[in-house]
Amino acid sequence: MKGLTIRPAETSAWDEISLGEVMLRFDPGEGRIRTARSFRVWEGGGEYNVARGLRRCFGLRTALVSAFADNEVGRLLEDLMLQGGVDLSLVKWLPYDGIGRTVRNGLNFTERGFGVRGAVGVSDRGHTAAASLKKGDFDWDGIFRRGVRWFHTGGIFAALSDTTAGVIEEAMTAARRHGAMVSYDLNYRPSLWKSIGGIEKARAVNRALAPLVDVMIGNEEDFTAALGFEVEGVDANLSKLDVTSFQRMIERVTQAYPNFKVVATTLRAVRTATRNDWGAICWADGAFYESERYPDLEILDRVGGGDSFASGLIYGLLTRGDPAWAVRCGAAHGALAMTTPGDTSMATLKEVEKLMGGGGARVDR
Repeated sequence: MKGLTIRPAETSAWDEISLGEVMLRFDPGEGRIRTARSFRVWEGGGEYNVARGLRRCFGLRTALVSAFADNEVGRLLEDLMLQGGVDLSLVKWLPYDGIGRTVRNGLNFTERGFGVRGAVGVSDRGHTAAASLKKGDFDWDGIFRRGVRWFHTGGIFAALSDTTAGVIEEAMTAARRHGAMVSYDLNYRPSLWKSIGGIEKARAVNRALAPLVDVMIGNEEDFTAALGFEVEGVDANLSKLDVTSFQRMIERVTQAYPNFKVVATTLRAVRTATRNDWGAICWADGAFYESERYPDLEILDRVGGGDSFASGLIYGLLTRGDPAWAVRCGAAHGALAMTTPGDTSMATLKEVEKLMGGGGARVDR
């Protein structure tokens, strides 16, 4: 596609690198946080989930740029991440003071919800190692000189502290200087911005970063809250979504930010916590492309569905340069990721392609 110039794989150390925080997720399974007596633990983080999906489902070479407190919790996170296959050689390990006054590792308690009871997330991530990152902590030119085809980050990392948006700006500038494509998932989380200026601060930060982005990703709330573009005809409960309303919104977005080469958004109409209508659209080269629609999709764990959409979209753009195929791949991957527990995808490329081809849920044996 026009404008999307992808660096050759042969001259690159990594197909994709992600900048962001990874937290330890405590999952009460079918129960609730407030009454749980045991939790299953996973690793997860909006930006990391994309790198892990690209590695485990799509077989690409990916790396994480982040920081962790060097203690037993950090090493548990490392052990979980090593199972995902993402290169951790760019991660910084910061000294732990024994109590977490200076740096610590983030925790995320998330219950999945069921029926009329929506999912609930409670983060415990103040003063984390990743939030302490600032400009100058990484040699971005050195990283990108080794060869990076795609750089991904997002609005979650941007919201962690007064310094993390500066790290993103520094990284994006270097990525563009060295010919890497830059994607950004707006990923608006009200809880992260609540105490540091709310929606106004979120818009100021994201609007400042947007001119450095090639591929902008988000959902209906993200574009409204994080960039200030309203979507007409969307009710407060997101029970019904009109594709044409999103197309009109995206047209306004691309006029405001002509640097965007691709804009993609997921379409999720929430019937219940375990039944959603799901799909996606993307804009590229002045045209719109829509994925298959998955009406009344049954969901086990919705967390990470948008990140899995992003990884499928990026895979399609990296390997085929075809936005029509990429948005279908992203939507199928996101749908499959929501059928398994945890933040990260357990799907395979074969399963994604089967779903894209209209395959059903009959037993495969």
